[in-house]
Amino acid sequence: MPDPTPRRRRPYGCLLVVSLLLNLILAYALWPSTSEDEPEVTETRLYGPKRAADKVAVVRAEGALVEGLDRHILRQIQTAARDKQVKAVVLRIDSPGGTVGASEDIHRELTRLRAGQHPRYPDARPKPLVASMGSIAASGGYYIAMPAEKVFAEKGTLTGSIGVFASLPNVAELANNNGVRMELIKAGPIKGSGSPFHELTPAEREPWQDMVDQAYDQFLDVVAKGRPGLTKEVLRGEVVIKKDAFLYDDKGNVRKDNMGQPLKTPVERFRADGGTFTAAEAKQFKLIDDIGLLEDAVAAAARSAGLSEYRVVAYERPPSLLNALIGMRAHPAGGTDLSQLAAGLTPRVWYLAPQCELSGMLSASAPR
Repeated sequence: MPDPTPRRRRPYGCLLVVSLLLNLILAYALWPSTSEDEPEVTETRLYGPKRAADKVAVVRAEGALVEGLDRHILRQIQTAARDKQVKAVVLRIDSPGGTVGASEDIHRELTRLRAGQHPRYPDARPKPLVASMGSIAASGGYYIAMPAEKVFAEKGTLTGSIGVFASLPNVAELANNNGVRMELIKAGPIKGSGSPFHELTPAEREPWQDMVDQAYDQFLDVVAKGRPGLTKEVLRGEVVIKKDAFLYDDKGNVRKDNMGQPLKTPVERFRADGGTFTAAEAKQFKLIDDIGLLEDAVAAAARSAGLSEYRVVAYERPPSLLNALIGMRAHPAGGTDLSQLAAGLTPRVWYLAPQCELSGMLSASAPR
């Protein structure tokens, strides 16, 4: 006799539908955004009454400033520029600087924001801009503060470092000592300049020195325009620190002469010598306006905009759909991306604080 018990259908159809949906969700979550019109940021309230219509926006510029990695900073600036409720902006800087190109891109967008002149947003209005420096705002980090009408630094801030350098890896001696060589076939007498496998000739060095000199002159121009009273001649010519400094050995001990007296050497510093200054020194030398916290900079920006009641907002990277679903950051499969590694090793001209070369190279190698 036939079995009267109905057989259960296996849920292959349901499983297939679920699998297709999950794949679509993953594809959407991992697919890179290509829209240039929609800002890739989400707004969060830091403090201030929720009911306040007017806003002071805090734009964060953190880490090394490198092309590609500066996209989030640019998006924040553009979002603040187009938002009619944002009446003033505070640029919060915590950066040792970065490449000349990225520093200039950020500087240009901030200048447009303050002036209310952006080619993408014809309805934008001028907005007061105040800079607030965190633990470090040096070189390119100082450069991007120059469009601000007022610059604050915290007590522990390191800033300044007005200077430029180009770093070219050189393994020529190591290669020669180990029997390694690269045959270079070229057209043009200085086409091989910057190759890590041979020493730079004076003719090959000159184009790099020209680039560095031009970038340095550009840096001086930007600071002279941003800091009243600090002309290019004052920045690179006026001595601000003059003293006798102790000489130290490789263990950090003060060196002494045969009579047991400490050895000293005369030191002179000027504002644009490439070195950093403390917040107190920066204020004394007119590189900043005042020492204060982020809240002080926000209050100054609000006063400049004539605001009495306002809320302070900041911009965050929005979590991807995948992050929201499974609570983790998605990374591309596979090993090291050689193109990213190559980007980090590419010779560049830097607005970067001393001792931060490795930070810049690692940032340039980071995934975009």
